[in-house]
Amino acid sequence: MTHLLLGLPPLSAAHFASIEDRVARLLNTRQDVVIMQGEALLPLEGAIRATAGPGTTALNVITGPYGQTFGDWLRDCGATVVDLRVPFHTAVTAEQVRAAFTEHPEIDFVSLVHAEAATGNTNPVAAVGEVVREHGALFYLDAVASIGAEPVLPDAWGVDLCVIGAQKAMGGPAGVSAVSVSERAWARMAANPRAPRRSYLSLLDWKERWIDGGRKALLHAPAQLEMLALEACVERIEAVGPDVVMARHASAAAATRAGALALGGGLAPYVHDAAEAAPVATTLRAPAGTVAADLVARALAADPSVPLAAGGGALAKEMIRVNHYGPGATPGVVRSSLAALGTALGDQGLGVDVEGALRAAEAAWG
Repeated sequence: MTHLLLGLPPLSAAHFASIEDRVARLLNTRQDVVIMQGEALLPLEGAIRATAGPGTTALNVITGPYGQTFGDWLRDCGATVVDLRVPFHTAVTAEQVRAAFTEHPEIDFVSLVHAEAATGNTNPVAAVGEVVREHGALFYLDAVASIGAEPVLPDAWGVDLCVIGAQKAMGGPAGVSAVSVSERAWARMAANPRAPRRSYLSLLDWKERWIDGGRKALLHAPAQLEMLALEACVERIEAVGPDVVMARHASAAAATRAGALALGGGLAPYVHDAAEAAPVATTLRAPAGTVAADLVARALAADPSVPLAAGGGALAKEMIRVNHYGPGATPGVVRSSLAALGTALGDQGLGVDVEGALRAAEAAWG
């Protein structure tokens, strides 16, 4: 039996390297880019374990659940962690980061999530990066959700470790991910006796055996289908232009927010300030007296195709998330999501204006 996805010739080292080069161009970076053979949690954890240890004092910004995870990894590495917790309905500010450095001048590592798809906020990385550079700390950024939906510029922002994944706004596979690594970050890893070696988590293995060897021999058999899918999704972004893809996500966010406000029934944006709302997903606060998870279940019963989810954990009671990213960043997805939410709210006896919501969404689409 033959199949389009089976019996392919092995992916060569040269082909693998060319895909890394295309990802580097997408990030507009001159740093080394390593594509790792797993979902983005692999480089996210690997980068922390490679650069943090008992002598590290880390400022860990928490604007959503991933920030909490990063703090756990940092503590597990033996680092001293200063958590900067920010309400999930807003974003961190450069002033808050500067104040943390003033209180803890020993901070030498900063971890931040760019866009929090889980909570719907996005953080001002450029402004935060300026503060981090002033103090000479290493800057680690989770840009998994933001890449493709908004600018991600590790060189311009002074980011030393920038992790991306293709499964959200890029509209690509979940099985591969990438990290750009600055020379400062490589030096920190080399000086860290606890950095993973001879391990699937090891970035230093990729540095010494892949990059330093001229990218001629891969460490192990690559995830071929995922690599080809990553190449295809980057090629698709290149064909239309990153600005066009980002504009589509911004329009989807603006239309969803405007439509939710016009829908009524007590539904409201979870992130108060539209300027702090992520273009990859819009979070909404469920009306008083309702449970977000129940509303999402009713909406999905009305239209199983809509990209709706309740918030995780305790947020399941109050937060509804509209995941308008990748192929879902379209007017049709926004309209169907609003219509399904209108049905769910109407089932609860709440007064809604679905037609008004659809008109508002159409007017807000850029």
